[in-house]
Amino acid sequence: MVDWIILAIIGLVSASLAVQWLLPRRRERGDNFGLSSPASLFDAAFLFDGDRLISHSDIALEGFEQVRDWADLCRLLHRDFPTFPETPDQVRREGNLVIPAIDCTVERDVLCEWIDGIVRVQLRDRTDCPSITQIASNDPNRLAMEKAPYPVWLLDHQGDVRWCNAAYVSLVRKVRDQDTDLTAPLFPVPDADQRLSAKARVSISSEFSENKLWFDLTLVDHPEGHLSYAVDIKAIVEAEVAQRKFVQTMTKTFAQLPIGLAIFDRNRQLALFNPALIDLTTLPPDFLSCRPSLSSFFDRLRDQHMMPEPKNYRSWRSQMNDLLEAAEDGNYQETWSLPSGSVYSVSGRPHPDGAVAFLFEDITAEITLTRRFRSEMDLMQSILDKLADAIAVFSDDGTLAFTNFAYQQLWGDTGDAGFDADSVLEVTKSWQEHCTATPILDEIRDFVEARENRAEWSGVIYLRNGIQVLCTVSPMQNGATIVRFSADRDALMRQEAQQISA
Repeated sequence: MVDWIILAIIGLVSASLAVQWLLPRRRERGDNFGLSSPASLFDAAFLFDGDRLISHSDIALEGFEQVRDWADLCRLLHRDFPTFPETPDQVRREGNLVIPAIDCTVERDVLCEWIDGIVRVQLRDRTDCPSITQIASNDPNRLAMEKAPYPVWLLDHQGDVRWCNAAYVSLVRKVRDQDTDLTAPLFPVPDADQRLSAKARVSISSEFSENKLWFDLTLVDHPEGHLSYAVDIKAIVEAEVAQRKFVQTMTKTFAQLPIGLAIFDRNRQLALFNPALIDLTTLPPDFLSCRPSLSSFFDRLRDQHMMPEPKNYRSWRSQMNDLLEAAEDGNYQETWSLPSGSVYSVSGRPHPDGAVAFLFEDITAEITLTRRFRSEMDLMQSILDKLADAIAVFSDDGTLAFTNFAYQQLWGDTGDAGFDADSVLEVTKSWQEHCTATPILDEIRDFVEARENRAEWSGVIYLRNGIQVLCTVSPMQNGATIVRFSADRDALMRQEAQQISA
């Protein structure tokens, strides 16, 4: 009889403990404690004998009426608590388990306890468990993950998200919506061939915007799958796009230039060139597209005979070093006379960020024209020097442009021209020193400076030695004037002979 009484007492105590396990905690009305479920569902408790549900708290009936076994509860909790054990065996092995919510910003978890062969599962508010909260707060690794300013999440071997930090949750809700399944990965699941710890640039699209979000994705191996990190690089991508557009605009602009352009970056590799460079240097487009180094570029020019041939290779290398230093200072400017007869003007200029630009301009026509002009000028001067009359040519601005040998003999002019040409006033003053007073010199000045009513006229002036000189003033095209002096050559020769004998 006593044994039956003792057994009855033990049964009543066990029943009382079971009721205590299942009783919900009191909390104020209006609190919101759900991930995606009403607050009343939390503080629900379930008792399992193996996989079979044997009892539950009354509050569990409000949302978990379909729970009949462990698999039913696991299916309902998987979205918000993906690490919930698939079987109660794990609880039996470890004794107690605390299952955190996938959203670390939510103060909720699931407590699983093994008590004398029975598994008790309680959905609870983590703030009611100061000891557990304190342990989590003191874990520097967990804090570092949860407080990281960039998304961090754990992918299991099936490609589902098992855990994520606050930054990841915020991004998911920004891209999708507030009530979204956090276990569905936001970023593309990595391929098996993707190297661990290597950055991969990925983009994701928002359901509410057409703009793409760009990230550098890094994976780290983890016993449960892959730990993933995403760093926002939207600003970098936008800068790269802006740079590409700028380069495209510059390329289109430079494509119309007849001057060859070659820009080398800070690493001295060809970064930009235009079609004119291909035409001027005859370098193959595929060679230029491979971004050759500066030394390779000029070596190829030398091989193509598109630059002056150096005396020896050592001096060539020294010349290239001097060329680069001069270009970096913006002082490189040379004229290359090529074996083909062409003449190039080559200049080097520094560019921002350590880049260097070289400009190649074909000035063969200009040089040929200049040489021809100089040849014609020399021919004209030789013809003037053969004339017996002294000739002085004034340009339209009234400055002395040309004289001949007879003029230099008549007026004692050496023929050396300075930087500034002599004006008609200065020239006539020098004439006045060698002849007697005459109004003809003033008339010459007025005629040279006049723009209208210009007709040829003549007059006679007398040198101080008594020699008579006929002066003829004639207008020329474009406002120029030619003054011709015809003197008694025999008298001049006699005068020179007297000066020599004296």
